[in-house]
Amino acid sequence: MNLAQYLDKEEIVLGDDTIVKLENFASLLHEWNQIHNLTGAKTIDAIYVNIIDSLYPLSFIKKPKTLLDVGTGAGFPGLALAIAMPECEVVLAEPLKKRVSFLKYAAIDGELRNVHVEAKRVEFVEHDAFELISSRAVTNTRLLLNLTKKISDSKTEYLFYKGSRVFDEIEDVQHQLDYDIVQKNQRNYLYIKS
Repeated sequence: MNLAQYLDKEEIVLGDDTIVKLENFASLLHEWNQIHNLTGAKTIDAIYVNIIDSLYPLSFIKKPKTLLDVGTGAGFPGLALAIAMPECEVVLAEPLKKRVSFLKYAAIDGELRNVHVEAKRVEFVEHDAFELISSRAVTNTRLLLNLTKKISDSKTEYLFYKGSRVFDEIEDVQHQLDYDIVQKNQRNYLYIKS
């Protein structure tokens, strides 16, 4: 399947230019991954599946003007979201050097002027409060909320890409949150609203 077919199947609507940029990102990641081992997604198809996983929440979240992605890794979800939302300022926080090199190169290669890569752990990022903070497979919900306290406010929303443990994690913090958990395939998207 090509990426457009994957997107159609999930009813994710993007312009042709955006799809081309996502395909270019997938090819670039596939190429770099053979040398640098940036992600477990070893085939173009597996990378497309990660792109779809990254973009699926666009069907239910409020689109932000500023986004921080915590621990972006090889670009999921942050870089994929940045490509799909060119009007959003996206900061990618990633401490690992080889991943930072890839993210910076991918942003230049894709002419993503809305992307800024921070080569540091999230607790050292300095910025005004973000409208949306996302993270996939980094740490538990309570710790993510604590680590991002200085760069969030009462209007900040959160989008955490979680597995089955999300239900235990939310027990820990739910009394203070308005949230939805959207389930798709093996993924639980935890969307914490302002």
